[in-house]
Amino acid sequence: MQLRLISWFFITLNFMEYIGSHHASRVRRQGRMHPNVSQGCQGGCATCSDYNGCLSCKPRLFFVLERIGMKQIGVCLSSCPSGYYGTRYPDINKCAKCKADCDTCFTRNFCTKCKSGFYLYSGKCLEKCPDGLEANNHTMECTSIGKKNREEKRKKSNKDESKETRQESKGRAARRQNREQRENNNKTQPKKRKAPNKEQNLAPVDTAH
Repeated sequence: MQLRLISWFFITLNFMEYIGSHHASRVRRQGRMHPNVSQGCQGGCATCSDYNGCLSCKPRLFFVLERIGMKQIGVCLSSCPSGYYGTRYPDINKCAKCKADCDTCFTRNFCTKCKSGFYLYSGKCLEKCPDGLEANNHTMECTSIGKKNREEKRKKSNKDESKETRQESKGRAARRQNREQRENNNKTQPKKRKAPNKEQNLAPVDTAH
């Protein structure tokens, strides 16, 4: 009887150890799949982890991966940073990188501003402009040959007009200043008294005897 009780005790103990080890293994697997996943995140994250940052974003925000050293973390932004373009999907909004020669872009294949050393032409960044076009180093675009000359002439014309306008303004100011000065001089000078008429003051002489 005692031998049977002892056997039953060992069987129960082994069964409890098996259940405990199975539960711990399941917890470890869940931890590897979602390390430290939290629902109470900051900075626009809907879900996040201590190691990977944001895992998903709140509505209308864009998800983008930022590199810090050898590590990438997820962040949620209201708009994509320079060098990225935004794409909206039903489940998530993502920021994707522009091409390497593109500084800002509307889509991956349509650039709006090129990096230094490249010229923008029809949404593409080129090192050399096509035939019939010339590189505009001011706008960093490929423009028609006559267009650049027209722009330079227009700028020169505007500059000449502004110079003439400044000269006219100076001339008007000088004339106004001279007029005001003459008026002030007239006010400060004393008025001359009118001399009496000598003919009126002379008494008539009686020549009759």
